[in-house]
Amino acid sequence: MATDAPPPEGTSPGGPAQPTTEAFVAMQASPEFADLRRSHRSFAFPLTIAFVTWYLLYVLLCNYAGGFMATKVVGNINMALVLGLAQFATTFLIAWLYSRHAATKLDPKAEAIKSRMEADV
Repeated sequence: MATDAPPPEGTSPGGPAQPTTEAFVAMQASPEFADLRRSHRSFAFPLTIAFVTWYLLYVLLCNYAGGFMATKVVGNINMALVLGLAQFATTFLIAWLYSRHAATKLDPKAEAIKSRMEADV
């Protein structure tokens, strides 16, 4: 006869034991987790602000500096097209930088936290 009762806390059906809710809350208050969060925020927030500023500058230039944006660079390619394509390049650059930052700084810290929590179970 099957039961609909959930498994006891700290276990999962068919898998390894999982940390308890209390363990997750305790880890969230730990200096290790604060360091991980600080590493993420110190990278993500400045780049987000810089990119949004760059995007808004592009929009403002398109709206209020039509003469500048219509300046021909090469042939029929003008500043609006160059700066618009630079938006895409910037997006890919930021994604690559974040991937590199995550692999070198965030992932090792997160893995250490995960290993510690799994060892405590």
